[in-house]
Amino acid sequence: MNKRNISLIIGAVIIVIILTGNPFYILYEGQQAVITQFGKPIGGPVTTAGLKLKVPFIQKVNYFEKRMLEWDGYPTQIPTKDKKYIWVDTTARWMISDPLKFFQSVYNERGAQARLDDIIDSAVRDAVTAHKLISIVRSTNRVMDELTAMKGEKESIEQGALESIKAGREELRHEIIARARELTPRYGIKLIDVRIKRVSYIEEVRRKVYDRMIAERKRAAEKYRSEGRGISAEIEGKTEKELRSILSSAYKKSQEIKGGYR
Repeated sequence: MNKRNISLIIGAVIIVIILTGNPFYILYEGQQAVITQFGKPIGGPVTTAGLKLKVPFIQKVNYFEKRMLEWDGYPTQIPTKDKKYIWVDTTARWMISDPLKFFQSVYNERGAQARLDDIIDSAVRDAVTAHKLISIVRSTNRVMDELTAMKGEKESIEQGALESIKAGREELRHEIIARARELTPRYGIKLIDVRIKRVSYIEEVRRKVYDRMIAERKRAAEKYRSEGRGISAEIEGKTEKELRSILSSAYKKSQEIKGGYR
């Protein structure tokens, strides 16, 4: 066997080994990757889609999502500022903003979910315990504004039958996001949004909340009934006046007609 044949055989073996080791990988739209060599990251993250090259057998491709991801927490019992215990169920949306930092800190999505459990749950607990129950239940003071416009309601409101809120549920959500966003960047995570899916009350709190809601709705309903009675009386007065005017005109006309026949 001459040297030429030996070189061809060696070249063929090398090509087979390279192809068997799969030196190519495809990065699709919506994906990003970190290349590791013996478990350690090599270079920066790969973020552009297309056909890529890597060293076979030695380098490994770690894929990560570019798209928005979902986080769902477990319902947690939390006391409010006024010592009312409630169950809070939250959800969030997040993205991997720095895949290299993400890989080095939490490794994969499962690790990120566990870390978000700690971060978001802590932010939710801090925000809820800093506010009264009424601020978590109500978003605006619309009912309060309606009732304040009613005569005689100001005194009962000041006595505590209803409470005015300074920060509602929307402000609470922004506070939770701000607290959580202070920690997520160090893990290569961008927190998009956090929402409170459900607030459930323990039995004692539920009864008090329902009583408060019933009282507020009754006061608002009475306001609308009072306005309706006023409008109804005004319409009836106008109708009665027009009816008397029509009857008077008709009587006058009938008398004129009768006088013409005499």
